[in-house]
Amino acid sequence: MTKLSRLRAEFAGRLVEPGDPEYDEARAVWNSMHDRKPSLIARCATAEDVSAALRHARTTGRAVTVRGGGHNVAGTAVADDAVMVDLSLMREVRVDPNAGVAHAQGGCLLRDLDAATLAHGLVCPSGVVSHTGLGGLALGGGYGWLHRKWGLTCDHLLAAEVVLADGTIVEASADLLWGLRGGGGNLGVVTRFTLRLREVSAVHLHTGVFAPDDAVAALAAYRDFAEAQSRDLHTVGAFKHAGRQDWIPAALRGTPAMFLTAAWFGDPADGPARTTPLFVDAAGNSARVLPFAELQALGDHSEPHGNRYYTKSCYLTRLSGGPDARLVECATEMPSPLSAIDFEFLGGAITDVPDADSAFPRRDAPYMCTVSAQWTDPARDSENAAWSRRGVERLAEWHYGGAYVNYLQDEQPGKVAEVYGAGRYERLAVLKSRYDPANQLAGNQNIPPLPERKP
Repeated sequence: MTKLSRLRAEFAGRLVEPGDPEYDEARAVWNSMHDRKPSLIARCATAEDVSAALRHARTTGRAVTVRGGGHNVAGTAVADDAVMVDLSLMREVRVDPNAGVAHAQGGCLLRDLDAATLAHGLVCPSGVVSHTGLGGLALGGGYGWLHRKWGLTCDHLLAAEVVLADGTIVEASADLLWGLRGGGGNLGVVTRFTLRLREVSAVHLHTGVFAPDDAVAALAAYRDFAEAQSRDLHTVGAFKHAGRQDWIPAALRGTPAMFLTAAWFGDPADGPARTTPLFVDAAGNSARVLPFAELQALGDHSEPHGNRYYTKSCYLTRLSGGPDARLVECATEMPSPLSAIDFEFLGGAITDVPDADSAFPRRDAPYMCTVSAQWTDPARDSENAAWSRRGVERLAEWHYGGAYVNYLQDEQPGKVAEVYGAGRYERLAVLKSRYDPANQLAGNQNIPPLPERKP
């Protein structure tokens, strides 16, 4: 019996090989820049399937990648000639509304989690695109609409079932759980997340658009407004090409513009009074009350599967008084109308968690800026990626240090260590040495095990 035959005999899910009818669809990820061909796609149905796939990869000497939602911009879910451990069939969510807890399988998308929890008026703070995978988001941190009010997704991780690199299935110990909370998914394959939930209701959402010539003044107003906001209010901004909605002035439609959005999570009746001061000088604005589920899916249409993406991020000390002019320059040089420069003031509940209590770094960063290139023509890859890199580089004078681990992409050696900082990086390397000493799970932004000490 061959090694693959032995795997088939114990596998409850579906094994997909090159040449199978579903192979190309199964290997495709959100970012079409990454057109890679694994040697085997193990579409797992249970934690035991994950264990079997990892043991098979070890005995055949194959590298391993793990696919949850396949949404990572660096395409870490897929690699040439590797075994892809595909969790996309494992999307069950069980909610205990009395305990305020959800148990979500490792392949869940954010929309799966939201659909199950919102039926009870509950939510786990998560990202802003509903077809993002829960696993990658949570293991790398998890910014979203609610992070100022309640913290990051990883801060809500109470327990986890994990398949280690050698195939052992465990409940995460305290030290392993520390590493799963923001460590980037380097320590094992999480097949079940146990997550704390929060109560949520309708949201008052207000968006305004500003011409580029007015952006510097608007960013100064944003600074004053955002840094004084309560935790029930979260404000974000973006430079992007304006759409053709009725509330957007005709002169701005289809051209680069700056958008500010304020989401009020308190009593919706108080929303207009809380948000309107930010938009008194907007060229156009729109305000409405919407269900939280609709808010969570607002970003879906702007980041579809199959386009090409390249993203760089940085934390900033400030947005006005220097960075603002650079951001406007970058926006006017945008080579694709699908691209965007996103920014937001952080703080709030993110800073409530003691820095030593999780692997997530840079909790005290004031601002985050993300330069996201998106396009469709492969011939324009270099042009668009260069624009993204240049956008972050031109802000170097105001860098706070580090970057969001979920946005790391083709980084220079040493960048992951710089992102986590020496002490946190060494602690993660110690955990890696304990749980994956052969570095089999190296398909992400990897923190390798510590070198063996010579006697």
